[in-house]
Amino acid sequence: MSDHPSLAQLRSGALRGSTRLSLNGARLTALPPEIFDPEIADTLEILDVSGNALEQLPEVLAELPRLRIVFASNNRFTELPAVLGRCPQLEMVGFKSNRIREVDGEALPARLRWLILTDNAIETLPPELGRRPRLQKLALAGNRLTALPETMAHSHGLELLRISANRLEGLPDWLPALPRLAWLAFAGNPFAEARERDALAGTPVPTLPWPALHLRERLGEGASGVIHRAEHGGQALALKLFKGEVTSDGWPRSEMAAWLAAGAHPSLIPVTGRLGGHPTGSEGLVMPLVGPEFRALAGPPSLASCSRDVYAPETRVADAATLRRLAGGVAAAVAQLHARGISHGDLYAHNILHAPDGRAYLGDFGAASLFAPGTPQALALQRVEARAFGYLLEELIARCDDDAPLPDEITALMRACLVETPADRPLFAAIARALA
Repeated sequence: MSDHPSLAQLRSGALRGSTRLSLNGARLTALPPEIFDPEIADTLEILDVSGNALEQLPEVLAELPRLRIVFASNNRFTELPAVLGRCPQLEMVGFKSNRIREVDGEALPARLRWLILTDNAIETLPPELGRRPRLQKLALAGNRLTALPETMAHSHGLELLRISANRLEGLPDWLPALPRLAWLAFAGNPFAEARERDALAGTPVPTLPWPALHLRERLGEGASGVIHRAEHGGQALALKLFKGEVTSDGWPRSEMAAWLAAGAHPSLIPVTGRLGGHPTGSEGLVMPLVGPEFRALAGPPSLASCSRDVYAPETRVADAATLRRLAGGVAAAVAQLHARGISHGDLYAHNILHAPDGRAYLGDFGAASLFAPGTPQALALQRVEARAFGYLLEELIARCDDDAPLPDEITALMRACLVETPADRPLFAAIARALA
């Protein structure tokens, strides 16, 4: 174990006074006792012990006075350690891809803000989950849940929820009524799977055989797959190769279903083909290559920002007309998705490619979910997404360089999207008209 650089530094005393310690992949079966020496225990705020062989955490962990974040993904835990609930400052807990079957309410810290339990075997959740008032982000995709605790109807601070790839037979009516919920993914559950199968089977796009594609450089990577530049018949394309396993958003096949069902729109990157004949059986989608003038509008949320995107300081919107074009294009695209029974689920600036003149593409359907249009719950789900759009408008307005005051209707639209009574928010058809 001494060949792990951070572990060697820890044992030598070189990490005294550190606030962050990463022992990812150090082949640990227990936490090194040096973590609890006062020289590091008194300052440590972030502990990452992912990628090891841990099955439990010691009781002394609760004596770390400043510990705020614990990552322990890809280990061998079968239950969420109860000691976490006794850590006085702990607010972010990440135990993705373990073997967790049981979550005891005592294991949930009082200051819990962000909980990641993706890809485990959890069948039920404790009522205490709905009694953590600071909870903002909750990632539960890839478990065996058949219901959510009714106490979560009081999770008034919850902003992002991932419950895809579980065993839910429906969504509780209280869920889209939560006042701050803005990003919701629920694909890959029994109540949604029939619509996903129909989309995969019923959307006619050509199949491009793997041997006919020439892969070039990697353009990007997300939770569900890798995007490559590719060539076919002398034409440059973008190929998204799916990884196949469950992600923080859900199943890749759910993402494929949403992409295929989305249809053509000027602010959506169209799917022009499906990959066939990959040597390992991987699936993929083929899309046009976006021009080099397009850049991601922002970066994803950080540990500090939790649920809000991180913008580069130089990111600016030239004027009100550019802002209207950018926001209006995205709103019109989402209006089309909703009309087709698709919730994007991840309406964030980091999933928008934009050009300086305000042209924009909404991408990344990893958290998209299919719903039955025309029902009261369908309208409620659309209004959840309206809050996410309100955040986007707020961020664009804050970065607009126009010397003249912004039109009142834009700021009024932002406020309408952000009201905490979801039924009072506008639908996207009205949002798109207001920005047209």
